[in-house]
Amino acid sequence: MASASTKVSASHILIKHQGSRRKSSWKDPQGALISSTTRDAAVSQLSALRSDILAGVASFNDVASRYSDCSSAKRGGDLGPFGRGQMQKPFEEATYALAVGEISDIVDTDSGVHIIMRTA
Repeated sequence: MASASTKVSASHILIKHQGSRRKSSWKDPQGALISSTTRDAAVSQLSALRSDILAGVASFNDVASRYSDCSSAKRGGDLGPFGRGQMQKPFEEATYALAVGEISDIVDTDSGVHIIMRTA
């Protein structure tokens, strides 16, 4: 039985949009693109990327490296291990609900929209 102190590991792909709390990223330091991206457009892009990954057309790591607005992109989206209370609640709950190797549906946080792959 897993204890409350159990850590999980995950990788994610983050697409920021107008509603994101920080409207800049390594790809868009001035935030021009992010500021003009609606949440719907971010969700559409992320849904298409998720479909490619699930279809085996692209690997999660490659897609994260290319498209994620998170600095974890340079590690293929890898966030490493984390425990409860370390991530935004929707992100944490989605990650803990996944089986290892499973990819989430779209998850909304204050940072933007994500897909998450639990890795451990």
